[in-house]
Amino acid sequence: MTSLSFPDVNVWVALSWPGHMHHRKAWQWYASQPATTSLVFCRVTQLGFLRLLTTAAVMGADLLTNEQAYDSYAYWIRKDAAFMMDEPTTFENTFRTLSPRKQSMPKAWSDDYVQAFATEARIPLVTFNQALAKRTPHSILL
Repeated sequence: MTSLSFPDVNVWVALSWPGHMHHRKAWQWYASQPATTSLVFCRVTQLGFLRLLTTAAVMGADLLTNEQAYDSYAYWIRKDAAFMMDEPTTFENTFRTLSPRKQSMPKAWSDDYVQAFATEARIPLVTFNQALAKRTPHSILL
């Protein structure tokens, strides 16, 4: 039986880039997973992954072109280690419930999105973010 895990953007970058400060930790987690585990991308994690791989401030001398970044994403799909999942039909209500704030918090949108996605898809979110892991049921904190 296949099990699913939902890495957030930073875990995807750490898995894919040896220069990431948490590369070893991410790979240790990944290597410990059963062979039947599939990793899940959603559109937000895909776009965030591509954006970070092509951002000089993140990647430094290892900066990728857009083509190279997409190839890095496609590698996971090609080797059947990951797939793109659509939003669950119940996603919107949960996202709306999680995202109202009394102040402007532009960086909260992505965290709220992945929390809602993981919650409604009933897939463990894999993250380095302690606060996000704490508020997301069944998450895996690396």
